[in-house]
Amino acid sequence: MEVFLNIAIGVVAAAIGVAVTVIVQRSMAQTRAKQILADAEREADDLRRTKELEGREEALKITADAEKTANQKIAKAQQIEARQKQRELQLNQQQSENARTRNELDSARQALEAQSAALETRTAELDSLHQQAIEQLEQISGLSSEQAREKLVESLKDEAKTAAASYINDIMDDAKMTANKEAKRIVVQSIQRVATETAIENSVTVFHIDSDEIKGRIIGREGRNIRALEAATGIEIIVDDTPEAIVLSGFDPVRREIARLALHQLVADGRIHPARIEEVVAKVRRQIEEEIIETGKRTAIDLGIHGLHPDLIRMVGKMKYRSSYGQNLLQHSRETANLCAIMASELGLNPKKARRAGLLHDIGKVPDEEPELPHALLGMKLAEKYKEKPEICNAIGAHHDEIEQTSLLAPIVQVCDAISGARPGARREIVEAYIKRLNDLEQLALSYPGVVKTYAIQAGRELRVIVGADKIDDTETEKLSAEIAKRIQDEMTYPGQVKITVIRETRSVAFAK
Repeated sequence: MEVFLNIAIGVVAAAIGVAVTVIVQRSMAQTRAKQILADAEREADDLRRTKELEGREEALKITADAEKTANQKIAKAQQIEARQKQRELQLNQQQSENARTRNELDSARQALEAQSAALETRTAELDSLHQQAIEQLEQISGLSSEQAREKLVESLKDEAKTAAASYINDIMDDAKMTANKEAKRIVVQSIQRVATETAIENSVTVFHIDSDEIKGRIIGREGRNIRALEAATGIEIIVDDTPEAIVLSGFDPVRREIARLALHQLVADGRIHPARIEEVVAKVRRQIEEEIIETGKRTAIDLGIHGLHPDLIRMVGKMKYRSSYGQNLLQHSRETANLCAIMASELGLNPKKARRAGLLHDIGKVPDEEPELPHALLGMKLAEKYKEKPEICNAIGAHHDEIEQTSLLAPIVQVCDAISGARPGARREIVEAYIKRLNDLEQLALSYPGVVKTYAIQAGRELRVIVGADKIDDTETEKLSAEIAKRIQDEMTYPGQVKITVIRETRSVAFAK
């Protein structure tokens, strides 16, 4: 019983302890809550006061900005008002000035109207007097005003033609005294400073032998040796009754040279048979090819030309075995190159480019293939193919006027080519072509009305034209010489230049009986 009582007392004591603890904790919690609430109210009051202060500051700032903006607008409005007042003053002054000017203009207009009326009256009087004078002149001269005007125009035309011809002659004389003199000086100096070569044969080569016995060995049994030679070289070998000589005929000078050297080696060796012939010809062909390249290189070095394509160097070397109208092509090209360099130096141009263009201007005559193109255009295409400069390509293509000249090198190459080819002894002409050119010159001049006789003299370099004195006057003779020169230049091909001299003579014949 006591045990249960003790247990009950313990339980009650524990419960009381728990209740007391709960009451104490609740009291502490209430105290904490009150403190937190007080802190929150205090922070809220602080925050509200802070926000109120910030709001007041912002309001003050906005108010200050508004006042500042208002002051600026007021100042601007005051400025605009001041400008408006100034503008009004200026307008008032201008209006007053315009009023004065208007009054002055009205006065001037009235004066001009009065003068205009007086001028019209005076003009009417002058017209009347002019008409009376014209009528009196027509009565005196017996011509109407239109007829008199036509006669005056005709007389003025004749005077103008005479004056124009005289003026043209004066200009031409002045040009000849200056430009022609300078051009002649440059050309003559260029020619004097270049050595010249004479013309050579270009269709056959004569191979000399020690005795006629060798002819039989060259012909061989039933002609097999000569047939093998012709087949290997492409050259016709003529063995006839000419003593101690064999003629090699062909249009390709390289092949003729191969045939000549091969024959020389075969005759010196003494072994002449088809197999040996083919072997020697192949060997000589290789030697000639090496010599062509070496000649091209040596020519480029002698002229100071660098950077040529190997194919162009080979073409330059082939020029040694090519001739044009009997003139060796390599010598002609070297001569033209030197002339071009000298003339370019005299004219203040680049002599290296001019020398390069002069050397390459005829490479179209030695191509590996034979296309259907003039040699100037073919040479231009070859130069373009091997990356030569445009002005050099144009100079090559235009040196016979087959394309338009676009650089200063082109006329220099054209002139120097003519100088090298047209000098005495440079080229040979076929007699028939030479005679035909002279006849064409004379017939061309005879086709003009008033021409009585024509004579081509000085190997076709001068054309004398005799006209009838009763058909052509002195003024028309000058016009005739210019027309003939232009037509010859446009229609004919000739070396150098042709001088046209028109002669008009007045003869009076009487007989004493």
